[in-house]
Amino acid sequence: MIDRIDLLLTGIGCLVTPVGNAPHRGQAMSELREIPQAAIAMRDGLIALAGPESDVLNGLGGAAVAETLDAGGCLAAPGLVDPHTHLVHAGSREHELALKRAGMPYLDILAQGGGILSTVRATRGASARELYEKAYRSLDIMLLQGVTTVEAKSGYGLSLETERKQLRAAKLLNDAHPLDIASTFMGAHAVPAEYKGRTDEYADLVCEMLPRIAEEGLAEFCDVFCEHGVFTVEQSRRILLAGRRCGLHSKIHADEIESLGGAELAGELGAVSADHLLAASDEGLRMLAANGVIPVLLPGTSFNLGLNRHARARDMIDKFNLPVSLATDYNPGSCPTESIQLVIMLASLNLKMTPEEILTACTINAACAIGRGHRIGTIEAGKQADIVLFDAPNLAYLPYHFGVNHAYGVIKNGQAAVWNRQIVKPRSNSGEGTP
Repeated sequence: MIDRIDLLLTGIGCLVTPVGNAPHRGQAMSELREIPQAAIAMRDGLIALAGPESDVLNGLGGAAVAETLDAGGCLAAPGLVDPHTHLVHAGSREHELALKRAGMPYLDILAQGGGILSTVRATRGASARELYEKAYRSLDIMLLQGVTTVEAKSGYGLSLETERKQLRAAKLLNDAHPLDIASTFMGAHAVPAEYKGRTDEYADLVCEMLPRIAEEGLAEFCDVFCEHGVFTVEQSRRILLAGRRCGLHSKIHADEIESLGGAELAGELGAVSADHLLAASDEGLRMLAANGVIPVLLPGTSFNLGLNRHARARDMIDKFNLPVSLATDYNPGSCPTESIQLVIMLASLNLKMTPEEILTACTINAACAIGRGHRIGTIEAGKQADIVLFDAPNLAYLPYHFGVNHAYGVIKNGQAAVWNRQIVKPRSNSGEGTP
């Protein structure tokens, strides 16, 4: 029997959600529960009741309700999950825009000391507080877009000292900001300038970093950029297995530019996710499906790089029965945007995904891509009360009416974090808990 409710959300025009804790594969990505004229009751940061408003109100009986909010007919969906970002970094790289527009390939920019290596220099030179402040501002933007959980990779340090600095900033942000952060160690994001021509030696150094990262509890996942000119399949395997021995789950930047075998490696290792996948082979996709690996597609990156090809989302869904997820890939080089709603539009335009598939990809499948499907990603009793309210008449309106922020409100852990498109509880000026 329910005796107390902390927050009652009424006046929902329609509640739209996937159901269950497992990733939704293939055609099941289109299966959503839709409840018109709905309400959600929350207690202790969790969903207590969700369904037709009349049923929820009847289910409360004589329970005391501390606060009631009227959704004003908004569309309610699970809080969005961004499972691939490079959140903590310093600097920006707008000076590379002309090179990209002139057609210079990314790997050529990298070879000239630009790209990732440019951000490495800036991040190494930044203070912990500078990294924290910049990332906090980005988290605010994500929250206003409807994101309630985000994955954050290191990988702009390429040294133990700076990798730890990035991951420590993410850990502090997880405590201080309303968004939840899942941290990923990505010391194998590039080969630093001081190890140029000695990739094997640097791969050994990354393996040596891993126990320190794990001992301090700074990361849940280990990621590697498996790509021509960066880390080979064998080097990637060595690093990910070293991470696994330290208790870190595997993720892979796989087959972004060339079909190198990253997807096959992700399948072989049973990685949590394989990300990018623009050049993934059919065999690689089959191995992902056979071994429960979640593809994380990043349409903002191919869009920003002006590529003529995109990840084969339709094949992944229709042919390979994969549980596709979506992410921003927010980073200062190939995809400098925090906008998950831009990704929603691009998934419709370039990946040919339906609105239902897109919502599943941004909620339960994205949650499973960071090991949190049992806690978030759906609006169901017992799940964490993370909810976004869109000022939209239906789901198809989100990719249709693009270039605007549809998120009217965000409920995080059962409390209003955004209302009327404004952050409800802005950061205090005390500086407590910051670096």
